[in-house]
Amino acid sequence: MTRRVLLFMSLLSVGTVFGQVSYTIPEEMAKGSLVGNIAHDLGLQTKRLTSGKARIYTRDSDEYIELNRERGVLLVKERIDREALCRQTTPCALHFQIILENPMEFYSVTVQITDINDNSPTFEKNEMKFKISESAITGAKFVLKGAVDLDVGKNDLKSYELQPTDNFALKIQSNAHGNKNVEMVLQKPLDREKQEQISLVLTAVDGGEPQMSGTMMIVITVLDVNDNAPVFTQSTYKATVTENSPKGTVVATVTATDADIDSNAKILYSITNTLDGIIKVFEVNEETGEISLIGNIDFEDSRNYQINVLASDEGGLTDSCKLIVDVQDVNDNKPEINIMSKSTVITEDAKLNTVVTMINIEDKDSGENGNVRCFIGENVPFILKTSTNNFYSLVTDSELDRETASEYNITVSCSDEGVPSLSSSVTLTLQISDVNDNAPVFERSSYEAYIVENNTPGLSVFTVKARDADWNQNARVSYILEDSSVNGVPVSSYVSVSADSGVIHAVRSFDYEQIKDFHFRVKAQDGGSPPLSSNVTVKIVIQDQNDNPPQVLYPVQTGGSLVAELVPRSADVGYLVTKVVAVDVDSGQNAWLSYKLQKATDRALFEVGSQNGEIRTIRQVTDKDAVKQRLSVIVEDNGQPSRSATVVVNVAVADSFPEVLSEFTDFTHDKEYNDNLTFYLVLALAVVSFLFITCVVVIISVKIYRWRQSRVLFHSNLPVIPYYPPRYSDTLGTGTLQHVYNYEVCRTTDSRKSDCKFSGAGSQNVLIMDPSSTGTMQRIQSEKSILDEPDSPLEVSYKLSFVSGPTPLN
Repeated sequence: MTRRVLLFMSLLSVGTVFGQVSYTIPEEMAKGSLVGNIAHDLGLQTKRLTSGKARIYTRDSDEYIELNRERGVLLVKERIDREALCRQTTPCALHFQIILENPMEFYSVTVQITDINDNSPTFEKNEMKFKISESAITGAKFVLKGAVDLDVGKNDLKSYELQPTDNFALKIQSNAHGNKNVEMVLQKPLDREKQEQISLVLTAVDGGEPQMSGTMMIVITVLDVNDNAPVFTQSTYKATVTENSPKGTVVATVTATDADIDSNAKILYSITNTLDGIIKVFEVNEETGEISLIGNIDFEDSRNYQINVLASDEGGLTDSCKLIVDVQDVNDNKPEINIMSKSTVITEDAKLNTVVTMINIEDKDSGENGNVRCFIGENVPFILKTSTNNFYSLVTDSELDRETASEYNITVSCSDEGVPSLSSSVTLTLQISDVNDNAPVFERSSYEAYIVENNTPGLSVFTVKARDADWNQNARVSYILEDSSVNGVPVSSYVSVSADSGVIHAVRSFDYEQIKDFHFRVKAQDGGSPPLSSNVTVKIVIQDQNDNPPQVLYPVQTGGSLVAELVPRSADVGYLVTKVVAVDVDSGQNAWLSYKLQKATDRALFEVGSQNGEIRTIRQVTDKDAVKQRLSVIVEDNGQPSRSATVVVNVAVADSFPEVLSEFTDFTHDKEYNDNLTFYLVLALAVVSFLFITCVVVIISVKIYRWRQSRVLFHSNLPVIPYYPPRYSDTLGTGTLQHVYNYEVCRTTDSRKSDCKFSGAGSQNVLIMDPSSTGTMQRIQSEKSILDEPDSPLEVSYKLSFVSGPTPLN
């Protein structure tokens, strides 16, 4: 027995001794065989092994090596079969640790197992059959299923021999993985008429001592005429599959083509390397070449697979390729935390760096998935130190005081670097007190809220919310309204903030027409000492409500004048009479106005534009139409509910002024605002009648009467001119309202003696009548004419003003 010993030892500053020793032994050693003198190799006395309760710690459940404390040696505990333990992995080794206590020490031991030639090459089948066409050309290759030798190194498979060699020769190729591909090459053309079946013997020999071998019979049936062999599109295929993929997952598809036709072109696929367990994991669809999973794939068991695929046609011609399947690791194993040794009791006067617990970490994954980091919580008087790879020691980091803290709940957490990361934890002890190190954080960087105007004071507008990552009192958040002003007024007179809930209330009722929006800041402050705070900007937007009715700008509604629009009887259909102009101080759809004709003397004569408020004729004006036309137009906005305003438009349909005046003289008496004037006129006529009847006063009464009438005329008001919006124009673009015509009309009770005087530029549309100045009567006659001519006509003076308007539409 050859045995090599390698010893490495170090003394850690924390008081834990660490050493490493390595042995090499062959497999199949008898139970109880000596592995090595561990006490001598580690420089320990045998009594130290006994007093320190030395024991073997291994990660695996099977223990092949045992420790004899009295002799200080390592012995073989169970028979070791290298092929069962490591398969094809080299080198093959056992790893375990020897643990001692009082004081704590541990040593790593590696026992490398060498191979002996105890396995002969083995073929999967004792016989392999081929069907080969007699037209197969010289140099045609036929893939043979190789033998498998479980031994490694020099004991592994070495060579093949083929007998006899009359028609075929053997060709051995080594691939990149060190495996041998065995092919049978046709050297001499076949002749089915001379020899229909050929029997060959393939022998596999290993390189061990003594040399061992295995054989397989090859039976070849010579077929007639199939001169094209299948050809794979690639000699080597590569694929990747993730471990733990479900059964049925398609790994890859190999494709071969055959230039023959009909049955000679039908290709069947098969997997040839079956002894190494490939057929338990993969299967190939013999017709499509689709390779799929039928077993479980574990990266920890095998990182790659080489699948040899054979394509054969019905004529016996074949081609082969190989599929290299790389297995991708998945982070499916979480770190395992093993407590190697720990102290259950530790005094409060323990020195710094006293070892409390020794931990071993194992993660079966590889790469980043197997990289493990371990850590413990903060603010505890312990730290975790790395002793060696995957070994940790938990030691004291500061003085312990039982009166201050009698117990610590320390959680050791270990997580790997896989995605997603897997972790494990074990609780030993720990107690953490909170520090106010987190300021409240609002859920949003800024807030914007909406409130409808005319709200009720005290209405809840919305809620600001801040969270604090601290605990208990340090996480208790209070809300404070920061001092600021809105239009010179403190913001506290607009809104208030609930200190506990963050609810913002409206202090007053808002008016959209006065203020549309305003900003302020709210501070969130926790209950820590000192307190931490943060603030956020809040914007309140006032939304409009339909609380203002439309206002009519034109025509102007006065209490002392009558405004009338003049329409000639020759006006055509579509003639623009006037335009109602209105505005609404609300906004949005609350300010969208529509116009409707509510009442009219003749609805068949006029219409109102629903959008522009234009009043136009809808038919030809005739002589039968009344001179006096009274239109009631209602203006509505688009709010919910809608608000409206009503305007009365008087229209005079006439071609001559006398006709207009006679009609509107009677019409003025129907107005409420002319009642007082009518009363004074009636009273004046009563006084005159009384003077005529009684004849008490002749000359003096007449003078006094004339003087009184002259005073009445002197104090009368001028005619009222209606107000027009500046630069008012109709929708047809006929221009602005133009100049004003002034007419002075003198009439008597006999209309045939009436007279009109014209002055200034003018047009035709608007008729203005001022009752306060149209009713002055003068009685000019002598005392004699009064007595002699009681029926003398009265002279009445009217003043009219006409404002030009647009010409009628054709």
